[in-house]
Amino acid sequence: MHLTAKNMLQGLAIVLTPLWVQAQPEPSWTQLGGPHRNFHVDAGPLADTWTENGPTELWRRPLGEGYSSLVVDGTLIVTMYRDGDEEIVIGLDANTGETRWQHRYHAPLAHNGYVDIWLNAAGPGPYSTPLIAHSAVFAVGIDGTFQALSSDTGEALWTLDLVTRFGLAEYNAFASSPLAYQDTIILPLGGSPNGVVAFEATTGEIRWESIAFPTAPGSPLLITVDGQEQLVVVGQQELVGLDPVDGRLLWRHTHENELGLNLSMPVWGHDGQLFISSAYDGGSRMIQLSQIDGRTTPDETWSTNRMRMHFTNALRVGDLIIGSSGDFGPAFLTALDADTGEERWRDRGFARAHLLRSNDTFVIADEDGDIALATMNADGLQITARHQLLTANAWTPPTLVGDTLYLRDRKHIVAVDLGAP
Repeated sequence: MHLTAKNMLQGLAIVLTPLWVQAQPEPSWTQLGGPHRNFHVDAGPLADTWTENGPTELWRRPLGEGYSSLVVDGTLIVTMYRDGDEEIVIGLDANTGETRWQHRYHAPLAHNGYVDIWLNAAGPGPYSTPLIAHSAVFAVGIDGTFQALSSDTGEALWTLDLVTRFGLAEYNAFASSPLAYQDTIILPLGGSPNGVVAFEATTGEIRWESIAFPTAPGSPLLITVDGQEQLVVVGQQELVGLDPVDGRLLWRHTHENELGLNLSMPVWGHDGQLFISSAYDGGSRMIQLSQIDGRTTPDETWSTNRMRMHFTNALRVGDLIIGSSGDFGPAFLTALDADTGEERWRDRGFARAHLLRSNDTFVIADEDGDIALATMNADGLQITARHQLLTANAWTPPTLVGDTLYLRDRKHIVAVDLGAP
């Protein structure tokens, strides 16, 4: 049979097209805050309303105590929970919720003299969200057991007792979530005064240690300031900027609160503005970061007590900062002007709430277990759908992968379909 060049190209197209389709990466949410660690994700079109029965549940299963959020890599979900004196890192099938593997380890609450100062209000944890990177799961328990596990089997690749290794005489529950940078995993040392450490991902060996400073439970963030990558670390009374390559101190800026419990992750804007908010009379502040003569200079542009975020997250949306303000009293969804700190609006319709954004749709998950879809802009908040799916205390941030939303309270995990009809 005679083949022309056109025939050959058409044949190649027939063969290559399926390979190209198969090579597309599956949606993922492999770290706290999603693909960009900022709770923004391009999930495609979502529904704008639900029936009175709420969104379609895909599956629901019981799980033990804890607040670790759910990270997803393809069809693998990973989270953590507690069962008596054991902590468990568990791998689930994203399509069914069935257990693929679990890694249990002994973690009594009195280990290494640890006393959980949050037990009465928050329960025994775990609090930190695992990280999936380098074909492994990196997870830290409340007492400083830091492990790398095979993402395929849950088998331990390496394990460190951070309290013993670094002599942590003073620390509260490990709550910060690890961050991947190049071939290292970076982790603040559990609310201790010992700073931050970078570990080699494959071995657990120490790559660098930062200067000593009191770290808070909030999780670190990677940003780029005038072309330079920087690590933002939440201190007990400050924000600290480090070089993620070697841990060198770049800058620090005061952010005080009464108890040193800065819990929320900072929010970075591409305009060079860094936002932080805390409860316990901490309030909110915006810090402009810029490079001057090769040195980073933090310049506080405004501060306000009109937003005091406790453990939830904020979103930067254009010229707005949107978050849930409130610690032990009423909570209000609040929008601040990112340039001035002036309040644009507030809404009293939710308890303390986590937020995520996909395109122009916002997902609200409050601590009472209510889930809502909404639109938000400078003029206010419009709820398009709302339903109670969980029970209190639903303090875990939601995870959105494709059009599937994964949620958790202290008893259950649930997966729901948010896709547009």
